[in-house]
Amino acid sequence: MRLQRVAAIGPWTVVATRVLSVAAALLVGGSVFAFAGYDVPTLAASVVQSSLGSLFGLEDLGLLFSPLILTGLAAAVALRIGLWNIGGEGQFYAGAIAATLAGLNMHGPASLMLPLLALAGFAGGAAWVLVPALARAFLLIDEIITTLLLNFVAVLLVNYLCTGPLRDPAQAVTSASARIPYEISPLLDDLHWGLGVSVALVAIMAGLSAFTRWGFETRLAGANRHAAHYAGIPVRRRLMQVLLLSGGLAGVAGMLEVVGTVHRLQGGISNNYGYLGVMVAVLAGGVPWAVLPAALLMAVILNAGTVLQAYGVSNYEVLALTGLVLLFTAVGERLAYYRPARRPVRAA
Repeated sequence: MRLQRVAAIGPWTVVATRVLSVAAALLVGGSVFAFAGYDVPTLAASVVQSSLGSLFGLEDLGLLFSPLILTGLAAAVALRIGLWNIGGEGQFYAGAIAATLAGLNMHGPASLMLPLLALAGFAGGAAWVLVPALARAFLLIDEIITTLLLNFVAVLLVNYLCTGPLRDPAQAVTSASARIPYEISPLLDDLHWGLGVSVALVAIMAGLSAFTRWGFETRLAGANRHAAHYAGIPVRRRLMQVLLLSGGLAGVAGMLEVVGTVHRLQGGISNNYGYLGVMVAVLAGGVPWAVLPAALLMAVILNAGTVLQAYGVSNYEVLALTGLVLLFTAVGERLAYYRPARRPVRAA
């Protein structure tokens, strides 16, 4: 017997591979926790109870779920054309900055201002990825490096603004802006309608990707850019459009976090949503609709980190578990393309 690689696999095989990979990662992680002396069944029961067993837990889970949907969708959109947007963190902060500046300096009814703040967040995220997009489209500079490095610039810019020009001296927090005078309507107490907006954007992007000419050309350019160029598809233009759209979606996530959850710009509002969004996109295989279950899994793991710290589990161990999930998913994706086959019998 030998392993033979197949050209393509079906969607149900992809789903089964993801589920088995995540289950295997959690099993290995649980075994390590047990070896370290933790009571794994108690930890698992506490995580489930705190995340799904109460209204308060569901609200906390929803507040984590919403930004992970959009940062995951941003990375998944880029993957559709074969690009790795690792700058979701910086674009998240850029969208938050743009929304904060617009919210503090523009005035009007909430029904008008909230869409304008969303547009500002989208524009901020798209502007932050503009230079990497131009460098990738016209100079063939790897977008991984440029988008990643801009994350650190965005974080430092937020810290500068919150401790300098935008700092609110009336606040006890030394690194925060004034409160934005607009709020997103609540869905359940602290959980706001940003979750509904995130799910709606997933549906829109799934429709654009599956049922439009733009989506077809994007997928073709991602599969084989030379063939797409030969077929008359404007590959460079599609690269620019996809990266700007990806950055804009991450910027909207920053806007929703500022306007809906934190209500002011401050350092550390991202909670690594941009980086976790890349993991969500990988788990989703770059498919927009699959971002929802992948983002939910990441939200549960992220929420679990807070719960597990009460049992003495450090945040680094939780991060190691998320890395284990990503590793097993990547390995499982490769193994899914191989099937056992009999070796051909040689003639005597």
